[in-house]
Amino acid sequence: MATAKSFTPLLFISFLLLASCLTSASGAKIKANVTIANGLAYRFYRYICPQVEVLVRSYLLQVFSRDVGQAAGLLRLHAHDCFVQGCDGSVLLDKSIERTELPNLSLRPESFQIMETLRQIVHSQCGPVVSCSDILTLAARDSVFYTGGPDYAVPLGRRDGVTFPRPNQTFEDLVAPFARTTEIITKFARKGMNAIDAVALSGAHTIGIAHCSSFSERLFPNRDPTMEISFFNILRQVCPAPTFNAATSLDIRSPFRFDNLYFVDLMNRQGVFTSDQDLFEDLRTRGVVISFAANQLLFFQSFAVAMTKMGSVEVLTGAQGEIRSRCNMRNSDNINDLVSVVEKDLMGSSFAMR
Repeated sequence: MATAKSFTPLLFISFLLLASCLTSASGAKIKANVTIANGLAYRFYRYICPQVEVLVRSYLLQVFSRDVGQAAGLLRLHAHDCFVQGCDGSVLLDKSIERTELPNLSLRPESFQIMETLRQIVHSQCGPVVSCSDILTLAARDSVFYTGGPDYAVPLGRRDGVTFPRPNQTFEDLVAPFARTTEIITKFARKGMNAIDAVALSGAHTIGIAHCSSFSERLFPNRDPTMEISFFNILRQVCPAPTFNAATSLDIRSPFRFDNLYFVDLMNRQGVFTSDQDLFEDLRTRGVVISFAANQLLFFQSFAVAMTKMGSVEVLTGAQGEIRSRCNMRNSDNINDLVSVVEKDLMGSSFAMR
């Protein structure tokens, strides 16, 4: 299987050219025809930080030119944030139990570093007026755009959360790789999304990776009968034993390009996760998979709709929440940390004077 390190700059440039062709003739982004949450707006920062989208996109161009694999990491980070306690940046908090529970242990450390760098860039230019949750929303959108996917408008105005999710909430809200379609549809419905949204957002796996532990039950002790035999043999080379935990691409046809070939994989029974392949096996969602496999534009439009819906889940706006001065901690935690440092300095000085 190819890895992100094998991605060439020339191929990356071709993706940028492809992505630039996906906007409308007027150069406008796709704007999903959905109801957005109260307090969000498409030009929310037009007066207080009009350059925010340019700042985020410019830095991510540098990041992805070095390692396009980081795009999938940021897109996944955004989804994991929104599904657990809404799009409030809670997944970014170091002290939150959300970070230590199993579903989030495989989130890329680089994604959190990229987010903090983006916050520093934006706040240095505009002041502390843009939330980390909005920056993450923009980073996810640009991760799609820079890998060849649609360029869609995102409403902004989110505030960062100040509470931690309850224990086990990640298990309750996130879709596990071994989930069946019934569970997927149920969890999406809780967030105000339908089966089409579920299939469309699963299409984000077109640029994702998976570790053996997340699909080993399909390989051992025997082949999952819904997995095509040659694909099974490929995965068994990547994961020769249940204890192996190597990584493989979720889309074998175009692992670093955001396109509709993930759905072609499913039709050929070459989906990696149970949660992927079951979307084709289940008659309730098979038609959507086939439609997306046949029509990439339809997938792109549906993906933009689903991302806009997901980005509005349980958001904090107006006087709710806060604008964090650091993405990985609440402002109150930051103050407490500063106070403890000052106290230590004062104690050190008092001892030195004795």
